[in-house]
Amino acid sequence: AYNYAAKNYPRMRSFTKAAQQLHITQQSLSAHIAALEQELGAQLLVRRVPLELTYAGTVFLRYAAKFQRELGDLHREFSDITNNQRGILRIGIAFTRGRTIMPDLITAFQARYPNISIELSEAPNRTLHQNLLNREIDLAIANFPETLQGAQLQDFYREEIVLLLSQSLWERFPFDGNLADLKNCPFVLGNSNDIAGRMGRKVAAEAGFQPIIKAKSDNMETLLALCVRGAGACFCPEILARAVLSPAELAGLRMFRLGEQAKYPIRFGYLKSSYQWNMIDEFMRIARQTL
Repeated sequence: AYNYAAKNYPRMRSFTKAAQQLHITQQSLSAHIAALEQELGAQLLVRRVPLELTYAGTVFLRYAAKFQRELGDLHREFSDITNNQRGILRIGIAFTRGRTIMPDLITAFQARYPNISIELSEAPNRTLHQNLLNREIDLAIANFPETLQGAQLQDFYREEIVLLLSQSLWERFPFDGNLADLKNCPFVLGNSNDIAGRMGRKVAAEAGFQPIIKAKSDNMETLLALCVRGAGACFCPEILARAVLSPAELAGLRMFRLGEQAKYPIRFGYLKSSYQWNMIDEFMRIARQTL
């Protein structure tokens, strides 16, 4: 019952949704909450739509969340003590970054630890930061600010955004490094909440023009496919372009570097905890070796 309260109930604010998330019946969940209220002698919930916690419910939730964290740490520490490494390692990563690096990393990790399951959560960077702080994931691989309160950050690798043009597009808009030459060139761009999309708009603005956007998408693989076909110039992480495109497709593109401003660190982020599961350290170690 403590797990029910700590994990899903306050977030869902609905018996029905929380029960679905927990794979139990609504009646069973309602009975657990009612039993807790009877045991504690206090009403925990205001039963209306959406459901709300009472003051007593807020206090109970604080303790339940703490119990849940401590129980998880206990299981993990004894897993390390007995060298019986089993469990689920929850990792958050951005969609395109996950497509690029996670297949190799997970394969290498599970070759060493076959009894550990990886549960991937793919989301934008800012969502990953919040998911980590909410304890919905154990480890985030993301572009972090210099500090994130409550989290430990470790460097992983540096990513670089490059500018890609098809050969046919470059012939129409010869480009030798002066971005102003591309003011009439069509672009295919990520959205402004995406690192590449945001950086593309920034460097264009610094060159004195607003890019002519012919296509916009959150899916960088779609943008790369359009770029290969000459639909527009594309700002993209180099590591993704080399992972997704075939040698023939890469050979048909011109790649231009944008300097230090286009480089940024990708870091591991994990919460400060009473006990750090060895599997988090092991995944980071294997990831660095594999990449």
